[in-house]
Amino acid sequence: MDLKTLIAPEVYNIADEIDQYFSEKPALILDQKSGEPTTITYSGLIKRANQLANGLTSLGLTKGDRVVVMTTRLVESYIIYLACLKAGLVISPSSELLRAKDLSYRLNHSEAKAIIAYHPFVAEFDRIEDETPFVQYRIAFGQEVPGWMRMEDLMEGEPETFSTVKTTKEDFAYLAYTSGTTGFPKGVVHSHGWGYAHLRTAASKWLNISETDVVWATAAPGWQKWVWSPFLSILGSGATGFVSNRKFSPHKYLQLLQDYKINVLCCTPTEYRMMAKLEDIQSFDLSHLHTAVSAGEALNREVIDVFKNTFNIQIRDGYGQTESTLLIANLNVDSSKIGSMGQPLLKDFIAIVDQEGNPLPANEVGTIAVRKDFPALFKEYYKDEVKTNDSCRGQYFLTGDRASMDEDGYIWFQGRNDDVIISSGYTIGPFEVEDSLMKHEAVKECAVVASPDPIRGNLVKAFVVLKEGITGNDHLVRELQQFAKKLTAPYKYPRIIQFINALPKTDSGKIKRVDLRKYTGKISLD
Repeated sequence: MDLKTLIAPEVYNIADEIDQYFSEKPALILDQKSGEPTTITYSGLIKRANQLANGLTSLGLTKGDRVVVMTTRLVESYIIYLACLKAGLVISPSSELLRAKDLSYRLNHSEAKAIIAYHPFVAEFDRIEDETPFVQYRIAFGQEVPGWMRMEDLMEGEPETFSTVKTTKEDFAYLAYTSGTTGFPKGVVHSHGWGYAHLRTAASKWLNISETDVVWATAAPGWQKWVWSPFLSILGSGATGFVSNRKFSPHKYLQLLQDYKINVLCCTPTEYRMMAKLEDIQSFDLSHLHTAVSAGEALNREVIDVFKNTFNIQIRDGYGQTESTLLIANLNVDSSKIGSMGQPLLKDFIAIVDQEGNPLPANEVGTIAVRKDFPALFKEYYKDEVKTNDSCRGQYFLTGDRASMDEDGYIWFQGRNDDVIISSGYTIGPFEVEDSLMKHEAVKECAVVASPDPIRGNLVKAFVVLKEGITGNDHLVRELQQFAKKLTAPYKYPRIIQFINALPKTDSGKIKRVDLRKYTGKISLD
């Protein structure tokens, strides 16, 4: 595959990829906790998206306007995303786990004109104390909410046809946020052209989706991974997506895979690890499953072996970032290479480079880098030219992940260049956790690092220096954890808190996080 095949036409809208499958074929199967599943066809999905697109534009929202969307694994999520793309609006995905402080920053930084939220989540928006001067419309769905418009009313009586707004391949489609090591999250801009390139790499090569497949990608809306797989890869391939909003249970997940005869599965390493631990895993029939993939963090060999030995299914690792798409994957897996990240999907665009951006010889450890002309690479960090420029060296964007590449082109992960924590597939910046802990009256100083964990990959660990006269104990550990949960998304809270007399620092006062990651003294667990 060469560069030309990945470049979108000049006039291009991602929604066109889904509209082409307009038919009575099932687009989505929604698992119901009680009763029969709900099915919506491609024609039904597109018609409802058209109604919402008409409703949104009737409010005065126009091409380029930002919309913050907070929803969950529901059919409505697909309708909202498709409607916004068709209307030329820029979607800013927001996880249901975010807190008022997180949302306030996103609303103001993105200059969002509208919010669309599932009704149980609107309370967190209502808790925002800061001014949000750009927001003009607050739209809820699923139930009437005082002070919020009803999405269902916006769609009521609107035509089932809509002329998709003409966007170019360079026009903004998504504004996603990703954690960094310092400061606030970075706004990652993806254009419509990104979606074109993504579909022609990740969906076809890695996920191996055909129009006849039933595909379950477990990611939740609010993350770029949901845009990658459950939304764009599945619907943009004309397949049928399976949707379940149940709380994760390894036993139930295997049951659903069996009952719904899932053909393609995409889930996190943590989910695979927990399924692999079941004593009765061999009692399930996954004979319809032809492809199983994993992304978010490295998957250990033991789990891969369990699925191979039990179901004759080879779980294939994949690697990508919010800033890109899937970049590296195990496709035709060489048994001697299991445990590697795999090979670049497009070898001309991926390299291991030194600090100056120069490609390194085989087996030397450096940074995984992406050529800047790769069409599925982000456009910029929104409103931050400095960070955008600092993320590149020479002709490459630097991912921040260290690895080596062997003589056969397989890449072997070594760790992060920076202090970002990857836990259960979540990307967590230490600054956000430290900022919340520092607001507690007992905390003098703190530093947050990753602590290895066999299930989640890493846990968030906080080293805390208490103010004079305050003694650390189990009660204070739990108090600090609950305090952090209220100020930042729950998945970010420190599962391990260790009280320490002083933080190790350099002569210039910078915290030595490397030393903290090596520290193995007594810990306090929640």
